[in-house]
Amino acid sequence: MPAPGEDAFRAEVRGWLDANLTGDFAQLRGSGGPGREHEFVPERMAWERRLGADGWIGLGWPEPDGGRGLSWRHQVIFSEEYARAGAPGRVGHIGEQLLGPTLLMFGTAQQRARFLPGVLHGTQLWCQGYSEPGAGSDLAAVSTRARLDGGEWHVDGQKVWTSLAEVADWCFVLARTDPAAERHRGLSYLLVPMRQPGIEVRPIMQLTGTSEFDEVFFDDARAAAADIVGAPGDGWRVAMGTLAVERGVSTFGQQLGFQREFEAVLASARSTGAVDVPALRARIVQAWIGLQVMRYTALATLRPPGHAMPANTVPANTVPANTVSGVEANVSKLIWSRWHQRLGELAIDVAGPAATLIGPGYDLSDAQRLFLFTRADTIYGGSDEIQRNVLAERGLRLPREPR
Repeated sequence: MPAPGEDAFRAEVRGWLDANLTGDFAQLRGSGGPGREHEFVPERMAWERRLGADGWIGLGWPEPDGGRGLSWRHQVIFSEEYARAGAPGRVGHIGEQLLGPTLLMFGTAQQRARFLPGVLHGTQLWCQGYSEPGAGSDLAAVSTRARLDGGEWHVDGQKVWTSLAEVADWCFVLARTDPAAERHRGLSYLLVPMRQPGIEVRPIMQLTGTSEFDEVFFDDARAAAADIVGAPGDGWRVAMGTLAVERGVSTFGQQLGFQREFEAVLASARSTGAVDVPALRARIVQAWIGLQVMRYTALATLRPPGHAMPANTVPANTVPANTVSGVEANVSKLIWSRWHQRLGELAIDVAGPAATLIGPGYDLSDAQRLFLFTRADTIYGGSDEIQRNVLAERGLRLPREPR
């Protein structure tokens, strides 16, 4: 049974979405998100402000810091209802899901008071400055450097695959502040304003013909001396804290997006008759099973030790108590990235020969966009190879590979 108040909260979320995804916002249903970040950007920024004005950002943040202090179960409910309503992909998710929790863990009281309200109100957008051309999944190899001079950090270097950098107001940047230190020991976590001389953003064209990732070049860009999270040289620990919260309750919204894509593939298979082809039918069944595996894995990962699972979510006695060990996020990434790629391949196969044709002006169908964009799923957010190394070394305690 749902905990007291959960049914009422679900009804509240559903009612608010029904009442607000109307008028100018009605066109946003189903827009945005991975592969579609180019859609309705100004309108989705306005939607972010509407969410903030009505208190739907930072649901799980502590009340003294402006949040609502709601439980993880309430946050799951919101993510599920948000996805079911077809609400648009969030342009503020990096601020809410990554920067905000990082400041709550490692930031000073002054930093929380300064930066969290903009995220909560949907008026301040963030991007993440981690990956570099020579340091993708290996963050300890970053070469972007920063030096403290005259009360400011001077930042030089390049970041790549920076989502939504063209609209972001701020970027949290992992930079090398002690060039003499080895690898992760000389890194710092800086908060850098994007709208200043010395920062250039160049869009990266994708296979889908659109651009949602960017290159960001820093040429003596500036950040205030106080805009560092943690101590100088403590950036690795802070950065790992950010990565630890990257796959939180919003994963349920992601999975419901996957479910909508699966249902579209199933409808296509019924339309083309592919559902009656035994080999394709078996792949459709496997895709459905994969959806259930992802959901159960996410529930087990998010559940605090000793907490019961929500009713009607998993069969009794299938998830042992206190399963969280620290590498569940890596397991989840491996599961969904491979599953999503296979769904993209299945979408093309069930569509038949028509899937090989592209409309005028590189006008892609949903199946084609899904197939092309999911080529990147096993790379971004930490490549599969890195995920397996983490599982082997930190989860199974196997010896490190020789370097």
